[in-house]
Amino acid sequence: MRLPAPSFEITRHTLDNGLRVIVAPDRSAPVVGIAVLYDVGFRSEPEGRTGFAHLFEHLMFQGSATLEKLEHFRYVESSGGTFNGSTHLDYTNYYEALPSNALERGLFLEADRMRGPRITEENLANQLDVVKNEIRVNVMNSPYGGFPWIFLPPVLFDTFANAHNGYGGFEDLESATTDDAKDFFRRYYAPSNAVLAVAGDLDVDDTLAMIDKHFAAIKKRPKPRRPSFAEPPLTAERRETHTDARAPIPAVAIGYRVPDPVKSLDELLATILLAEALSDGDASRLQRRLVHRDHLVTDISAYVGEFGDPFDERDPTALTVTAHYPDAGSLDAILRAIDEEIARVADDGLERGELDRVRTRLVSVLARELDAVMSRTLEFAKFELVYGRAELIAELPARLTAVTEDDVRAAARTLRPDRRAVLELIAGGAQ
Repeated sequence: MRLPAPSFEITRHTLDNGLRVIVAPDRSAPVVGIAVLYDVGFRSEPEGRTGFAHLFEHLMFQGSATLEKLEHFRYVESSGGTFNGSTHLDYTNYYEALPSNALERGLFLEADRMRGPRITEENLANQLDVVKNEIRVNVMNSPYGGFPWIFLPPVLFDTFANAHNGYGGFEDLESATTDDAKDFFRRYYAPSNAVLAVAGDLDVDDTLAMIDKHFAAIKKRPKPRRPSFAEPPLTAERRETHTDARAPIPAVAIGYRVPDPVKSLDELLATILLAEALSDGDASRLQRRLVHRDHLVTDISAYVGEFGDPFDERDPTALTVTAHYPDAGSLDAILRAIDEEIARVADDGLERGELDRVRTRLVSVLARELDAVMSRTLEFAKFELVYGRAELIAELPARLTAVTEDDVRAAARTLRPDRRAVLELIAGGAQ
């Protein structure tokens, strides 16, 4: 089957200070997106500084080289735009969506904080309070808070970089200093360690001239060496428990390591399609078996990537299966049913039309991600940073079309019980 592929005009440029630039015009609406991605995330945090990458993301909104605190906010909002940032395993992003006549204003704002955020004791203290409150709300005081993204990695992985809590522990966060923040900025926020993507209603030459005007004078600094975070595969099943006093019913998260997203993309695509076949909607295998037929679980999902984006991370990454279930004694039966359904794919293959169905759905999801200017801009920057090629976005439908049923069966054969980590969530909220 042939799936529709998007087409984009992409111009790539690199400034003398090492900043990589992607410009992609689209005159369909008078809007532009600006995204800056820095090649630093949770995995780059040193031991003793858990949560620091996320804390530093907050600091980047507290004033910059020539702007006071809150001025960035006011400039964007008074232009009719929106903005935000987020921290991921392998990168941190900052972005604005603006009317196209405010493009230069947005470029100035990002260049200004790339030149230098306002790192002060006051800013560090107030953002530390903000982050700690975020952890209280989203993790400590929420049913299933941090499940599974905080609690499964320490079971699945061994190294600090891959296993630690990216939100951070209060002790580590409270011991952070302004010197730590300044060193983090010098080390990881160099122009050579970033990608700037600009997309939407723009003229390429004019945009490149604006970028040169605002970013070229930022001092060049060495690009930090990114170590390999690879780990050897599991050779035996691992099991751990996590007690959640607020959860009303038990849950389980099962993690399997999967192929290197960059070096083995086609194998990863087969794994992604397998995950779709297992849990995409009521027609999927795990839904039919565990929810509708055996009534073992109330819901179940399978996805690749820490937060459900399979293209968000470099190696190592994982396929995760999560489920909530009413009977605390049914975990082994749930695991057996999952194993049997994966084995059915490995041994018998897919049903007629099943691969086309899940492939079409996945391509439609990717297309929706590229529909809005801001999300498209973020995707350009992400693919350029992680894969080294923003153009890969347009090639994914063809790459997915090339995945065969045998490829999906091969992916299923790797999801063995002796290669998985199982995290059982014990519920205390119903007591």
